[in-house]
Parts: sequence; structure tokens; C-alpha cells
Amino acid sequence: MTGHAAEKQRVFITGTAGFIGFHLARLLLAEGYVVAGYDGMTEYYDVALKRRRHQILFQHPHFSATEAMLEDGEALHSAMSEFAPDIVIHLAAQAGVRHSVEQPQAFVDANIIGTFHMLEAVKVVRPQHVLMASTSSVYGANDDMPFTESQAVANPLSIYSATKVAGEAMAHSYAHLYHIPMTMFRFFTVYGPWGRPDLALFKFVAAMLDGKAIDVYNNGQMARDFTYIADLVRAVHLLMDVVPAQLASRDRGDYVRYEGDSLSPVAPWRVVNIGNGDKIALMDFIQAIEQALGISADCHYMDMQLGDIPETWADCGLLDQLIGYRPQTKIVDGVKIFVEWYRDYYEK
Repeated sequence: MTGHAAEKQRVFITGTAGFIGFHLARLLLAEGYVVAGYDGMTEYYDVALKRRRHQILFQHPHFSATEAMLEDGEALHSAMSEFAPDIVIHLAAQAGVRHSVEQPQAFVDANIIGTFHMLEAVKVVRPQHVLMASTSSVYGANDDMPFTESQAVANPLSIYSATKVAGEAMAHSYAHLYHIPMTMFRFFTVYGPWGRPDLALFKFVAAMLDGKAIDVYNNGQMARDFTYIADLVRAVHLLMDVVPAQLASRDRGDYVRYEGDSLSPVAPWRVVNIGNGDKIALMDFIQAIEQALGISADCHYMDMQLGDIPETWADCGLLDQLIGYRPQTKIVDGVKIFVEWYRDYYEK
């Protein structure tokens, strides 16, 4: 949906000062949507970077934002109710596998309590579609790859991934109880300009430009399905109009039955992988950074990070089936764009 038709669509996004939320909001504003943001500006990483993202969004006349925490249920409910969104996209969360080991309470507060407040708000506001971020980390100890949405996610390896599994389950229950269409998306290692400083690409580039060694976990024996940010937000944009199956019948006791593309027989709820569908070795990723910077990396090899998983790889067949699109940016191209942004932003 673009142009004049999109101008009628009002989208409420949590986490608009964050990496993904910023890119998604900027895309939707360019497409003619009216966007309301909600962000707590937490100090997990550089708040100045978050405020700069918001400053860019505020230059658009159809953007507004509330600065408050997800844990503040009254503020979240008030902001969402006042805006009266057609679509709600819940991206705000506490992220970081290592940080979840060190500060688990922050993850329970933001990702479980905060998500509960979001679900309570949409129960009242009744948007046409709720879309909510999850993570590839929910696949945990699964080693059957590529990961598919139908696989069990009963073995999370960190508090972070456990809270995301809980969020998916909570969303399913609200979709069932209140017939609110919900789409969960599992992101696979998102990277690109305006990225988070705690992510590997940002940390590696910063260290290499400063002549420092980079920490390489599991002695480099890792792989990720890297997803370029512009590809990811395009996929989310396209999924907005693909609403999970609506009410079908009541042919099994008192339960409402759903059919069509809903992945649940009792709720208008689905989960979708968003990745490149390509497993990239960590050392190949580092080589792409070396190529973009023209600098050789000094690697400090380390054991596996507690709570992390060695490999991710997405099966994106469902995404393609739903929207006819798959992320496709090659890692060498995406890394080059990030490096150009980093050099410009930090005047390196």
C-alpha cells in the first residue's frame, strides 16, 4: 500500500529510536503512512545515537512520538489509544544475549511485562493487525537447519531468548481470546547503517579502525544468517497487509477454528522467519569487513559466549509464499554500506 491509500493508514511502532524501529518508521513515512513512535531511550547503549535517529524522524510532519518505558502500562495505553492506530508494530525490547545473563531482570521487565502492557493496550484499541518482533534465538538448541517456523522452540539457551518465546506464547493467547490478528517475525542477525553498537559488525569496525583486536567467539567456528536492514524492513512493510486468517467456524466444541494461512488452528496468529536464507561463516563475515575497511583484523579467539548458539540459518519459504519477497543483499555489499555510514557518522 503506497501513496494516497497509505496516508489513511496509522501505524503505532514501539522502539522507533532503536535500530530496526528507526528504519521501519523512515520507510513507512516515505510511503505516506502516519507513524506514532514509542521509546524509552534506555541507556543500554549510546542514547545520543537513539536521539539522533528520532531527530531524523521528527523532520517528517507525519511522525510523532512518546518517550516512556514499556513497563509504564498507563503511558503506553494512553499513547496508543490517543493515536488510534490501524496497525501496531511491537519492536521495542531489551536485547543482547550476554546482557541477559548479567541483567536478567531488565529482560523480564521489558520483554515480558512490557509486552503484556502492549497486548493489554491492543485488546482495547483493536487494531486491524498487530505485528511483533521475535528472534532467531528462540530456536535455541535445535540443530536441524535451516530453521522452519514449525520447529519446536522449547529449548531457549538464554534469558533473552526465553523472554521472546514467552512473548510469542502471550501473543497467541491474546489472538485466540480476543480474535486480534497477530504476526510474529523471527529476525536473523540484522545489520546495516545506524545499527546497534553492541552488535558484532559495529564492534568489529570500531575496534579495527582504532587498531584494536576483535573478540571472536567459539574460536571462529560460528555462522549466522545475516539480514540487511533495508531488506528486513521491506519485508515487515509487506507483511502489514497480509493479515492472518480470520474467523472460519466453530466446529470443534466451543473453540473458534481458523483456516487459511494462520499457523494456529485456534487463533489468527502466525510466525514468520525473516532472514537471507543463507548461512555465512563468521570468518567470511570478518573477511568482508577487512575488504570494506582495507584493514586486516587482529583476532582474539575466545570460547563460546554463554547462552549463545553456534549457527543460525532461516528457511524463508513462508515469507516468500506470503509476500513474494525474500531478503537478498549480499554480505559484502551490506557491510560496505555500513562501513561508509560509520566512517561518515563518526568522521573516521
